[in-house]
Amino acid sequence: MMYAALAAPLFLAACGGNKSDSADSDTTMTDTAASTLPEVSTPSATVSNTVELTANDQMKYSTTEIRVKAGEQVTLTLKNVGTMPKESMGHNFLLLGGGTDVEAFATKAMVAKETDYIPADMKSSVMANTKLLGPGESATITFTVPAGTYDFICSFPGHYAQMRGKLIAE
Repeated sequence: MMYAALAAPLFLAACGGNKSDSADSDTTMTDTAASTLPEVSTPSATVSNTVELTANDQMKYSTTEIRVKAGEQVTLTLKNVGTMPKESMGHNFLLLGGGTDVEAFATKAMVAKETDYIPADMKSSVMANTKLLGPGESATITFTVPAGTYDFICSFPGHYAQMRGKLIAE
């Protein structure tokens, strides 16, 4: 009970103090909230054809869902924000065509070191890709995709199980 009595004045002070200030603040906050409401969304739910994606030493992309406008050019930048060497924790971004068996692709990719872990006999399944990146490196690619939902992965050996997501072109 004592905590509530002490917290109430602090709460009121943080909210703007007196009643007239509070009324002005409420109007301003309501106007501001109304004007920004349509823009508020999670990064993965936003439709944007400019995409910034990071990959880290915990084998995670910064998002697992990318939404873009179908049929328009997409610019995607991947940055490896990790610190581990490329030989043990390199990352890339591969956008796979619809119907690609992700597990079969990733299994073949594990032994395709000479081609940045993109199996030569499955290259036609790749709609877009970055090169393999070491710590602090980044790569930017541009591509266009038709409407649909596509898998994206990191094809470095063992990464695809955690480093994967969906690109949704709408």
